[in-house]
Amino acid sequence: MTSACGCNAPDPGDHDEEARPWWRDPAVLVPASSGVALAAGLATEWSGAAWPGAEWAGAGAVGQLLFWAALLLGGSTFAPGAIRGLVTHGRLGIGLLMTISAVGAVILGYVEEAAALAFLYSIAEALEDRAMDRARSGLRSLLRLVPDTATVRRGADTAEIPTAELRPGETLVVAPGERVATDGTVARGRSSVDTSAVTGESIPVEVEPGDAILAGSINTSGLLELTATAPGADNTLTTIVGLVERAQTEKGDRARLADRIARPLVPGVLVLAVLVAALGSLLGDPELWITRALIVLVAASPCALAISVPVTVVSAIGAASRLGVVITSGAAFERLGTIRHLAMDKTGTLTSNHPSVVRVLTAPGVSESEVLGLAAAVERHSTHPLATAITSAAAESRQAGTPHVADVRESAGHGISGTVDGSRITVGSPRRLASDELTGQITALEHDGMTVVVVHRDGRLIGAMGIRDELRAEVPVVVATLADHRIGVSMLTGDNPRTAAALGAQAGISDIRADLTPGGKADAIAELSRTRPTAMIGDSINDAPALATADVGIAMGVRGSDAAIESADVALTGTDLRLLPRALAHARRGGRIINQNIALSLILIATLVPLAITGVLGLAAVVLIHELAEVLVILNGLRAARTPWPPVAAVGPAHEAPTPQLAR
Repeated sequence: MTSACGCNAPDPGDHDEEARPWWRDPAVLVPASSGVALAAGLATEWSGAAWPGAEWAGAGAVGQLLFWAALLLGGSTFAPGAIRGLVTHGRLGIGLLMTISAVGAVILGYVEEAAALAFLYSIAEALEDRAMDRARSGLRSLLRLVPDTATVRRGADTAEIPTAELRPGETLVVAPGERVATDGTVARGRSSVDTSAVTGESIPVEVEPGDAILAGSINTSGLLELTATAPGADNTLTTIVGLVERAQTEKGDRARLADRIARPLVPGVLVLAVLVAALGSLLGDPELWITRALIVLVAASPCALAISVPVTVVSAIGAASRLGVVITSGAAFERLGTIRHLAMDKTGTLTSNHPSVVRVLTAPGVSESEVLGLAAAVERHSTHPLATAITSAAAESRQAGTPHVADVRESAGHGISGTVDGSRITVGSPRRLASDELTGQITALEHDGMTVVVVHRDGRLIGAMGIRDELRAEVPVVVATLADHRIGVSMLTGDNPRTAAALGAQAGISDIRADLTPGGKADAIAELSRTRPTAMIGDSINDAPALATADVGIAMGVRGSDAAIESADVALTGTDLRLLPRALAHARRGGRIINQNIALSLILIATLVPLAITGVLGLAAVVLIHELAEVLVILNGLRAARTPWPPVAAVGPAHEAPTPQLAR
């Protein structure tokens, strides 16, 4: 990886480099040695005393040797790379400016100033690299939540194997106190599972056969046997880390702005320096104006500008991941801080995602168990949250085995169909399928706040089911918090207007757009985005077009549908909606830090260049001010790694915990 200033930074994939302490890291030791040599040279010159045994050389000669040592040590970290970049790619980088400035200072006899420049520039680069490593370390710690080995059951015996060798379908044995090696579902046993390190949810979750468990979760009580649903090397945690590492390589809009400013600035500074040297030499002392031209090269260096945004973005994204918010790009992070409106899907987002079948209506001559059984047969192949309610209700009422289903087809927003025992079964919304003689009863169920699903066999109505999903407990306070800070909230749903209105009233949402297809949701997002930056949060395949259309798409939980996650810019690792105001506040704070760094960097260049041209500041003073400012923007950028709220794991249930306040 190449740093923003043209130096070589550690590879993000190099775990050993990140784990190495600074006193064993050559990238830090070399600049530090340069600083020691510079300090020793200054001390020797100021004291006027030669070192013991070197009296013959005199203090001045010893000091000069130390300055040369400092110059060569510091310059070795950036000069070779800058020269290679110029020769092989014609790249005019900031490191080249520093190299030219140092060489020119030496030619003019300013070895001490050249040594100071080399040291300060090299140590600033080292600090940047360490800052990037620090920002990444929080992400990589997620991977350490996965144990190196897992216990699997093979027949009557158990064996311990490397986690990387786990394959879907294998049976994991997880004892109390152990971490789960990969994603799986409970096959046997009951226990409570601590998922706080993965999802940020503080209260252990009770699990029983059929429940899903994420990799990295801790089994807190009873013995569990799980059926692995993901390979050991490709599970929820690796997905999260992969998304965030992709974010670290994709810069945001302001990062690209910084690059656009820096790219013409480097050759522009070179041209300015040549003009200062040439015109000044015609009008005055050539040595004086060539010296000032060299000082201009240093004063106008945009290194602070180039590194300030990446450090801030990487730090902020790493901190967001610890909150339970995965941001997939720097651009998404920056857009998240500008959001003024939030559109929310209903099912699985505003609701608890635990719907249940409350009523079953049947056509004459058809039993309730028949309607449930046929509907469940095709719904087992769906990812929609309502499918779980139907299959669960069928499992409780039916005695027969699962019928064979063929040619299953799901159309987002319209329903699902399949061939069961030779008949074509279609399950979908009463807006898409005729409800015939059950229309009045279906309307009554919808008035009661239920979502109704209609079942057809070979194109004829055989029944309908009323399904209800309860509002998440934290939704009203989250909606109120967003409204207090002038962030509008809309509900987008494919459900009927009556059900949507009943739920919206409970949530405190007045802008309700119901009976929408996936395309209709995308159109609604496009309409909202025309007047203000709009985010969309959802969790299913129906939401994918809207997530992709929104300024920022937010996937509700990494266990949502693949289409939703792949269409999103942000993913919540858990299902606690209180993460939304936290994420927005964090992004706004990061945006302010980015603006501060860009402003400081530009003000620095605008101030130092005229002072350098007029001779008010000498080379040493410009070097010191410029590199100290570079350190300052790095340290300021690292502030984005701090989260001003307690971690999600530290708060109680949604109905008890206060929602953090957004910065206006």
